[in-house]
Amino acid sequence: MKRTIIKIDEELCNGCGNCVPNCHEGALQIIDGKARLISDLFCDGLGACIGHCPEGAITMEEREAEPYDEIKVMELMVPKGRNTILAHLEHLRDHNETELLKQAINYIKEHKVDMSPKEGNNQPQHIHHHNHEHQPVKSFENISQARASVAPESSGCGGGCPGSKPIDFNIDLNKVNEAVAGISTIEAIPVTEAPSELRQWPVQLHLLNPNAGYFKNADVLLAADCVAFSMGNFHNHYLKGKTLAIACPKLDSNKESYVEKLTAMISQSNINTLSVVMMEVPCCGGLIQMAMMARQQAGRNIPIKKSIISAQGSVLHEEWV
Repeated sequence: MKRTIIKIDEELCNGCGNCVPNCHEGALQIIDGKARLISDLFCDGLGACIGHCPEGAITMEEREAEPYDEIKVMELMVPKGRNTILAHLEHLRDHNETELLKQAINYIKEHKVDMSPKEGNNQPQHIHHHNHEHQPVKSFENISQARASVAPESSGCGGGCPGSKPIDFNIDLNKVNEAVAGISTIEAIPVTEAPSELRQWPVQLHLLNPNAGYFKNADVLLAADCVAFSMGNFHNHYLKGKTLAIACPKLDSNKESYVEKLTAMISQSNINTLSVVMMEVPCCGGLIQMAMMARQQAGRNIPIKKSIISAQGSVLHEEWV
């Protein structure tokens, strides 16, 4: 199957090893002086290791890879102890991977994993981050400080751009916090009212992982970039209750990858329906063509709804195709 997974540039990698302890899934090791991905099964594709590489040697790519397996990761992780397990749970929670978090918690309960703090080790281990000169800077008292320390301060996002971090706005965060209660004193996530109908982030199709949790059995809206700007009631009329992907069939490059991602949504994430909303201009027709091609390649005849919007934001035509 195709999915997002890390890629290591061996020419840039200097073997410092900063990435290894920050991949709590155990997917990375230093072998022959270089960081290596030892198994596709253990890489969740969320890129937690990227911000810890001082050389920028780790990026993300979409390629054929074995599906990520949370149970195998937990089997590998439990012998490493409570702090590593807690870091992994925080990692899943921070990326809003609710289903994987549930699997991990169920594994802990079913196997009666001892999560009680050991004497003299009541706090999670400090996380150390290194600068480009490989000089250690301050240690952190909590996971929020650690995340803030690796967030880029300028526009050069590189492979670890925080704007690409997957966020599912539709998750009941109270339930997530309750799920980890009793296992750890992980800091709570504040629950706020969303001011729009947007359920997840990112939304640009090139940035989306088609296997992300918010695509599982979802109703997906594929919208041309211009639609939301022309249509005043776009959120209530089209976006409400749907997972969003946006694209421009005229200006975007590598549209073959769009078809591959839509195919994966249909065949692997088992989306329920696909609504394609595009502008009245002829170049927007490529959007419905990609959707139809993906449905054919996926081999699942899911319902596809085509909607055409005028430049003034009115609905000109709608039909199921």
